[in-house]
Amino acid sequence: MQELPGVTEPIPIREWRGVNTFDPLSIDDAYLTDAVNMTTADYPALAVRPGYTVLGGAIGGKVLGLGVWKDTELHAVFADGTWRKWTGSAWSTLKSGLHTTTDWTFTNFQGGWADINLVGVNGVDGMFRYDGSTVQLFGNAPAGSSYVTTYQNRLWVAFGQEIRASKLDEPEIFDAFGGTDSDSYGKTIETARGEDVIGLSAGLSRLTIATPNSLLRLNGSLPSDFQTFPITEDVGFASNKSAVTRDGELSFIHQLGIYVYTGGMLPDRAFSEIVKGYQTGISQSAAGTDGDRLYYTLRPDVTLVYDPRSGIEAWSVYKGFTPTCYARMQGRLYAGDAAGRVLRLEDGADDAGQPISWRAVSKAFTSAAIARRARWLKLWVVAEMAAGATMHVYLSKSAAGDADWELMQSVTGTGAMEAQRVIIPVGKYALERIVRVKLEGTGWVRIHELARQVRKLSL
Repeated sequence: MQELPGVTEPIPIREWRGVNTFDPLSIDDAYLTDAVNMTTADYPALAVRPGYTVLGGAIGGKVLGLGVWKDTELHAVFADGTWRKWTGSAWSTLKSGLHTTTDWTFTNFQGGWADINLVGVNGVDGMFRYDGSTVQLFGNAPAGSSYVTTYQNRLWVAFGQEIRASKLDEPEIFDAFGGTDSDSYGKTIETARGEDVIGLSAGLSRLTIATPNSLLRLNGSLPSDFQTFPITEDVGFASNKSAVTRDGELSFIHQLGIYVYTGGMLPDRAFSEIVKGYQTGISQSAAGTDGDRLYYTLRPDVTLVYDPRSGIEAWSVYKGFTPTCYARMQGRLYAGDAAGRVLRLEDGADDAGQPISWRAVSKAFTSAAIARRARWLKLWVVAEMAAGATMHVYLSKSAAGDADWELMQSVTGTGAMEAQRVIIPVGKYALERIVRVKLEGTGWVRIHELARQVRKLSL
């Protein structure tokens, strides 16, 4: 029997590179044009993201800030005006009567104290420290100090358009200006727009000062050689919680997108251009890292996750929770959310007992020449599925949009946890120039392969 002319070998996709919002007809097969709650952590396979557990219950309706003391205790300030620590089984209240709407920032500092303290400010209540047992008001930091960090053995705060540093190793004194190198330090930050300082980020050799639309760098180790240099007047932090440092690189969310700043060049957003389609309408920004991946919350229920591993450099989209702040402790990432919960991320196969909803949308598959028709012979997906997990397969003949998805196949996991082939009927789409695939479901699924076999037809 003579083989039909033009029949190709199966074309498998077995490497998944996350989402890509460029032209769906031109991107590589390995990219998805849309995905929700899928992770590249199992690269090259594509899997449903891990879930989260809730520490205790919801408190106060919102988490205003997360801090970590000595990498051993997780602390949170809630919108009921309480500062609490997690004991391992419950939230223990350390301070009450705090402002119920303003955000907090935290840093660890020792200086002349007997031990490391967790220091926090919110711009309203003053400066507080936790010494391992109690939370107490301390020092003479300027009124309105809203952001705090540690740099060159001093506490640094920002208020309005000013920054201020404590005396060397004396975190309670911010007003000693006697002309010595152990004195306090202060400076007014001047920008083209006259904006207030909105965040501070300290590194080993520099302090980055941010307004909503500018960045400055402060170098030096003593008041006599502290120098401030403008970095850019075009971009800054979207909020005080929108910046994160990993491996010495500072990345941050601005209203125009996600940028990275390494210190030697201007901030650049080239690494995030591939997901530019998600970076619109930024309204609630927070950034964090688990040490491997970077998390950028851009608006309620939309978090972009970047996998920076060399050769992967992929983006994922997480939904199902609304982070307001992040903190990392003992290699685990925690998020405070808009419902007053503290979540331990990447923990378990579900979200606090609820199955995770997910989807993955392929690029628009065509012949090498888009105008050339092909006869679709076979289409299948190979996946592992947990017991009770579901997967629905839809096809579309449009390059983009959601108007014409048609359900073609549904399967439910048996728990066998073996990669199984799911055949997708293609009869109705056999002569289409464009075919897209959407996989959608609930519960844990790992996708190994999406493959197609076609016969090339004449133009």
